[in-house]
Amino acid sequence: MIIGIDATNMSAGGGLTHIQQIIRNAEPQKYGFKKVLIWAPKVTLDQIDDKPWLTKLHKAIFERNYMIRSLWQSIKLGSSARHYRCDILFIPGGSFITGFRPIVTLSHNLLPFDLYEIFRYKYSFRLLKFFLLRISQSFSFKKANGVIFLTRFSKMLVEDTVGSLTEKTAIIPHGIDKIFFINPRKQNKISYYSFEKPFELLYVSAIEPYKHHHKVIDAVSQLRKENFPVVLKIIGSAIPPERKKLLKKIKSIPKGEHFIKYNGFVPYDKLPKIYCSANIFIFASSCENMPNILLEGMASGLPIACSNRGPMPEILIKSGVYFDPEKEKSIYNAVKKLILSPKLREKKADQAFNLSRKYAWKTCANDTFKFFEKIINNKIEIR
Repeated sequence: MIIGIDATNMSAGGGLTHIQQIIRNAEPQKYGFKKVLIWAPKVTLDQIDDKPWLTKLHKAIFERNYMIRSLWQSIKLGSSARHYRCDILFIPGGSFITGFRPIVTLSHNLLPFDLYEIFRYKYSFRLLKFFLLRISQSFSFKKANGVIFLTRFSKMLVEDTVGSLTEKTAIIPHGIDKIFFINPRKQNKISYYSFEKPFELLYVSAIEPYKHHHKVIDAVSQLRKENFPVVLKIIGSAIPPERKKLLKKIKSIPKGEHFIKYNGFVPYDKLPKIYCSANIFIFASSCENMPNILLEGMASGLPIACSNRGPMPEILIKSGVYFDPEKEKSIYNAVKKLILSPKLREKKADQAFNLSRKYAWKTCANDTFKFFEKIINNKIEIR
């Protein structure tokens, strides 16, 4: 059997990481696939490992804008897949328009299916974009022969909009890169730290309205007012308007620029060192599909103060201290609870680290190809 992967609209972010790791860890022959084809821009293909069973396909049109690439997918992808005698297509972007079947797609972006969250963007181009994605992905999920979800929560939320997708679904979580695994460290009393040698709180995440950085900043500011020797390090990319809002917020806090450090984007392979230097990891998002950054914090051996929304309790279970991400006081209480108790920090860090071990890219890759095999063998008909 031959499988084709459409990665024409993937050049960065979690979607690219997913494809990279699937290819790196896959054993397609084990599930009856003698060849894997992948269509993608050059920048994507260059970041994917070479394999004897992998054929990389590139066209000049893949270097053009999103609309042109999507047009190619709708008009040419199916005929190209038939030309290469594909038995199944995997379209991880979540949206497709092609007559080729069978197709497996993947729910990667949950934001379009959470109306409460997307209205944080008010009247903007991004709000329109999310509604268009909601329509296109709903159509695609109904028409696909198979849909992969990353968490039980994401499946539930999507099916609330799309309707039951019954037996054509699988829940296959992402894995964690081995570079993030760091054994939990010794936990010291807060008296061990000083304003010269502070206790570091770390929040790694893109700067978005549903990530609630402003609430986290307010909570940490309150801790500083109570003379806790803490600093907050914020890591994450941001479009100019969001970056401007964040920097304005930091400047509005008395001496905020002294204890709140925004570092912007950090390359993936540099992140483990940053996790290693932190004392507590904060994750304040209220909308996630599969919180990969939370997994990284867990694997990094850190005690975690975490949002109680979305799939976070499904992933972290009882291994963190939870808070309401929209309430400054709740964030403050959760972080303070961890700061004041080295024993609690040690317990939660150990629990989270042990939980993180079950999220392996090898398992993700094997389960994914196993699902492809099932879809082909079952020949599920989609009306």
